Amino acid sequence: MKPYYGPHCGITIYHGDAQEIVESLAIPSLVITDPPYGMDYQSEWRTEWQRKPKIHGDTEFPQWIFELRPSVAPFVFCRWTNLRDIPQPKSFIVWDKLRHGMGDLEHEFGRQWEGIAFYPGKTHRFNRRPVDVIQCACVPPVALLHLNEKPEGIITPLISAHEGDILDPFMGSGTTLRAAKDLGRSATGIEISEKYCEIAANRLSQEVLGL
Repeated sequence: MKPYYGPHCGITIYHGDAQEIVESLAIPSLVITDPPYGMDYQSEWRTEWQRKPKIHGDTEFPQWIFELRPSVAPFVFCRWTNLRDIPQPKSFIVWDKLRHGMGDLEHEFGRQWEGIAFYPGKTHRFNRRPVDVIQCACVPPVALLHLNEKPEGIITPLISAHEGDILDPFMGSGTTLRAAKDLGRSATGIEISEKYCEIAANRLSQEVLGL
């Protein structure tokens, strides 16, 4: 199986269906991923000219990711509504995005957070015990490379709290891989959209210059 990018500086990208590709990979110590939430989300549905394409596979939550069982831990981003459908996590980390989205403007509190389900593996240990609320501003809409892009600031503390290589089977625009590279860690990403594979490869080819 030929990588789309790398290995370069410990980073590798594969283009294709994640469930098929992981069957031929050795699972790294950590899995950090933001899968489709199974909500069939449509952005900017109020204004037809602003609507963006729906996320591939967003009709159901991909339960197979809980079968990967990395030795240290999987971190799985999700919504509170996913908790009824996924295995009960050991911890449920709250990402405070510091600004709320739209949602139901008349009957719903402004949603300002997303969740991260955490499942410690057989060899899990913390470098330093973290807290379960992380405050980090979300990526401004004008700077988004992906519809549901996460900022590096929410990924970095998850990586820093543990040792080991990383796998992100729903890589998107490559935020997890970029954060791993900046921390000097090895990581593998999988993405079904070639467009986002190219975007991620471009992000990873940019070197960080020291002061």
